[in-house]
Amino acid sequence: MDLLHKVALVTGGGTGIGRATSIELAKRGATVVINYSRSKADAEATVREISAIKGSAFAFQADISQDSEVRSMVHRIVQNVGSIDLLVNNAGATQHIPMDDLEAVTDDIWNELLDVNVKGMFYCSRAVSPYMKDKRHGAIVNVGSIAGQTGLGSSLPYAVSKAAVHGLTKSLARALAPCIRVNCVVPGAVETRWWKGREDRMNALAPHLLLQAISTPEDIAHMICAALEQEAMTGQIITVDSGQTL
Repeated sequence: MDLLHKVALVTGGGTGIGRATSIELAKRGATVVINYSRSKADAEATVREISAIKGSAFAFQADISQDSEVRSMVHRIVQNVGSIDLLVNNAGATQHIPMDDLEAVTDDIWNELLDVNVKGMFYCSRAVSPYMKDKRHGAIVNVGSIAGQTGLGSSLPYAVSKAAVHGLTKSLARALAPCIRVNCVVPGAVETRWWKGREDRMNALAPHLLLQAISTPEDIAHMICAALEQEAMTGQIITVDSGQTL
């Protein structure tokens, strides 16, 4: 699929992988809708950056864990620009809890991570799918994590939520075929603000990776765009981790 003149919605599109993906989509000619929940300044800065390279983008606030907000956002986007052709389910949440500290995992933490990381992706996919079906084409990329493959991550609920994202990808690929392709890009360690305060751990990890480098947000963005463009692929879980899980 050529991304030129397509409309792409990127959740969490103002920071980290989302920001890099928004910029890369704009470079490939897409109109980019940058969703944010609380990071308004970051989202607006990303819009300005895209405008500076003669791209087209605007920011839109919505809490993706709330189905009503998602439906309203998608409806207003379609009213403004006519359609949504591409969806990048990037927004996510975590809590940093030692994996063996089961007592620290509260119901509130479970609910937050599952609501954002899993249900939010489902809500967004469901909301955009009728518009994609009407045009008989569309593509969705979910952002997973190697935590969902290895069971090891920033917390146990986070790892479980990302395993659910990988399963959601396969189920949506079946549910939305043949008009809509759904794939999942699975990053390993990526140099984003999630490492803030733990940069020493990130730097210590790099030499132990096969490629001896932590991935950048741009690395992941390029794979997300490639998955959106690839017409002959759906239901796939694509790992981009500098050899971390090999």
